[in-house]
Amino acid sequence: MINNIHVDFMKRCLALAEKAIGNTYPNPIVGAIIVHDNKIIGEGWHQKAGESHAEVNAINQVSNKTLLTESTLYVNLEPCSHFGKTPPCADLIVQFGIKRVVIASRDPNPQVSGKGILKLKEAGVEVIEAVLKKEAEFLNRRFYTFHQKKRPYIIMKWAQTEDGFISPLTNKTNRPFWISNNLSRQKVHQWRSQEASILVGVQTVVKDNPILNTREWPGNNPLRIILDPSNRIPEDATLLKDELRTIILCKKKTERHLKENKEYHILNPFNLDSLVEFCYKKNILSLFIEGGQKTLNYFIKHELWDEARIFTSKQKFNKGIKSPEFYAPLFSKEELGDNTLKIYFK
Repeated sequence: MINNIHVDFMKRCLALAEKAIGNTYPNPIVGAIIVHDNKIIGEGWHQKAGESHAEVNAINQVSNKTLLTESTLYVNLEPCSHFGKTPPCADLIVQFGIKRVVIASRDPNPQVSGKGILKLKEAGVEVIEAVLKKEAEFLNRRFYTFHQKKRPYIIMKWAQTEDGFISPLTNKTNRPFWISNNLSRQKVHQWRSQEASILVGVQTVVKDNPILNTREWPGNNPLRIILDPSNRIPEDATLLKDELRTIILCKKKTERHLKENKEYHILNPFNLDSLVEFCYKKNILSLFIEGGQKTLNYFIKHELWDEARIFTSKQKFNKGIKSPEFYAPLFSKEELGDNTLKIYFK
């Protein structure tokens, strides 16, 4: 049986890790604490890819390093054992004489999994595993999906009317037609900041000329990916004119001159298998799909999604473009003003 104290301290690790969501790609989110006599004397989290790992930041915060030999380190992911952009955390733990390490989950990368734990045990460190394992793997579900399934974690999102329409039949404004309210749109911008990439089909660009950034939330802008098999993106599309990095996936080359941060890539064949293979090779851990209907239904038809986040407003269209249909158990429900948000997991 796992000690309740271990559970409480691991919850703190998970809370610290969550602070960095959206900032560490392609790395996982990790939090760590140092406990001496049941008191936290140091804590930290991995804040950005290429910077110090959580264990390093937690150890650095301990003012009296002599206490480390009598302390326990808690971390929600197995300490690394290899040289990347930073030295192995397992070596640092051994170097400071920490005698016990409590871990929530093993690294899902087959080339890494278990090696950090083995290094610690060979150095005489007591290792306790699987404390809040399920919660830790859920928190790092993007990282686990990427390494275990060799594809990005896929989240679908859309807004629909009370009578089941995703948009009106026509939109002549060349701007998005808002079904969701301001609270819901702000939440979407927060979500965008948490994901590695955002994806739409070309029809959404033609119809709405979207920006697809995080202007209503203080976070990172995701990489924008556009499915454009026949090179139909208008020359004056905001996505082509602004400074944000954008990848356009198509069937054939184009002679267009693009800005430095815009890229065309050919998918051959042009299908979802090629898309997820492309994302895997590019170290893109998550795809946030915002539509439109054809694109969303394409992923649903091929059962290639992990999460669905759906806003329903009080509006009624009576006619329009129907919302996608799928079946999955309801995970959560939240009221945002006059909008209802429902989240589903496949």
